[in-house]
Amino acid sequence: MKHRQLAGTGTLLRLALRRDRVMMPVWILAVAALVLSLPASLESVYGTPAERARLLSTLSANGSLRALYGPAFGDSVGALTAWRGGVFAGLLAGVMSLTIVIRHTREEEETGRQELLSAAMVGRRAPLTAALLAALAANALVALLIAAGLAGRGTGGALALGLGIGATGMLFASAAAVTAQLTEGARLAKGLAGALLGAAFLLRAAGDAGSADGSSALTWISPLGWLEHLRAFAAERWPVLVLFAAAFALQTAAAYALAGRRDLGMSFLTVRPGPAEGRLAGAGALAWRLQRGGLLGWSLGFLVAGAVFGGMADGATELVGDNARTREIVERMGGAGGRAGLTDAFLATMAGMLGLVAALFIVSSVLRLGAEESGQRAEPVLANAVGRLRWAAGHLAVAFGGSALILLLGGLGLGLGHGAGLAQTVGGALVQLPAVWVIGAVAALLYGAVPGRASAAWAVAGAVLALGWIGPALNLPRAVLDLSPFAHLPRIPGSEALTWAPPLMLTALAAALLAAALTALRRRDLMA
Repeated sequence: MKHRQLAGTGTLLRLALRRDRVMMPVWILAVAALVLSLPASLESVYGTPAERARLLSTLSANGSLRALYGPAFGDSVGALTAWRGGVFAGLLAGVMSLTIVIRHTREEEETGRQELLSAAMVGRRAPLTAALLAALAANALVALLIAAGLAGRGTGGALALGLGIGATGMLFASAAAVTAQLTEGARLAKGLAGALLGAAFLLRAAGDAGSADGSSALTWISPLGWLEHLRAFAAERWPVLVLFAAAFALQTAAAYALAGRRDLGMSFLTVRPGPAEGRLAGAGALAWRLQRGGLLGWSLGFLVAGAVFGGMADGATELVGDNARTREIVERMGGAGGRAGLTDAFLATMAGMLGLVAALFIVSSVLRLGAEESGQRAEPVLANAVGRLRWAAGHLAVAFGGSALILLLGGLGLGLGHGAGLAQTVGGALVQLPAVWVIGAVAALLYGAVPGRASAAWAVAGAVLALGWIGPALNLPRAVLDLSPFAHLPRIPGSEALTWAPPLMLTALAAALLAAALTALRRRDLMA
């Protein structure tokens, strides 16, 4: 009986790996590169043991930086690499994993493809098993690349960090397996799994802010706290891996139990039906109804993130101290010299980071058009007195207007967290908007012209994020950094006066790309 329930798992796994042959390697390389790029950067900034020891002392007394990165447990390059990149690599591995699992479970059911596959010899639990195995393959490669890349810093520490990041990814893969059974739509399943990931980060941040050694109960509740407590390159604690294994086993068992108690396409959390009249009578109102939940989550996240970053500004200035290399990087990313200049530079850098993350929101929101079309939900809408451009305009208005809203809230949180300069922090966040719109317009053009390759917009957003995040630290050539639209924006607050030409040119470019996208959408056939 159990064997029949897993029938076809191998075939579904091969299909999943084939479908993700582009997306999965991009995610794997992005997570690994985030960690492997750090040792060289840290050595260029803190080249001597004395400098690293002073950094460790500063970190121990800086609660705001502990809230963002976690505590550092050693002053070796390997230990500082684990401190600087561990939490964020774990977050990225979690996002990668929940995306893979939901893509090959709930999304397949939502589009109707799973029903066709299940008409063959496919067991009830085979799709879930194949999705988890695909996530396992991705996380195993991430762990292998990190362990191999850092082996020269210490084999035990490299293995601990690689396994910890891979285990974090698998833990959220199993969480996504549960949410995929509970919900009726892939978007809600991703939202719930993403909320769990965000809650894990906030619990860890709150615990680490009040405890220099990570001993807070809040840190131990969070899986990202478990990743810290492995203490890679600092007297590794291997038994912590048992926590990951136990939590994964528990969540996976729950997912399998739920999968065996529902029909294909059904869920345990039913969606309340609403009337297609009144406030939902128009295409724009429908788009708002479909995307308002996601926009609310992003808005709250940006407000909280802005407040956290703003509260870190003074602590970051203390961390820079007299380190010339760190000062150079911060000034290159966002401002001028002097203590006040460094604070402004940090705030400008954080505003730029909010802009980079907002690019992910706008890509997700724009590509909702593709999900509606491939799921055959757009066709009944377009069969009525609704043209393609009017239908698309509703979703694009939410995407482009929503990006303005979340950046406004991010800038507001940045100013409130810092306690001064509210107008400048809001301006610094909103000045990122033209570049965000360019990325959104590229996503719209890919969807309108080549809908089957629209997911390439994620690669564009990821490349821009990488250039903005680690490009200045790696001292990449200016010609490479200028490939990102964010590189052409003025830095506010900072020493630069606001020049309107670059934002206006980027806005015009976004408008031109958007016009081309709508023209291509109007001329092509709908996806079958």
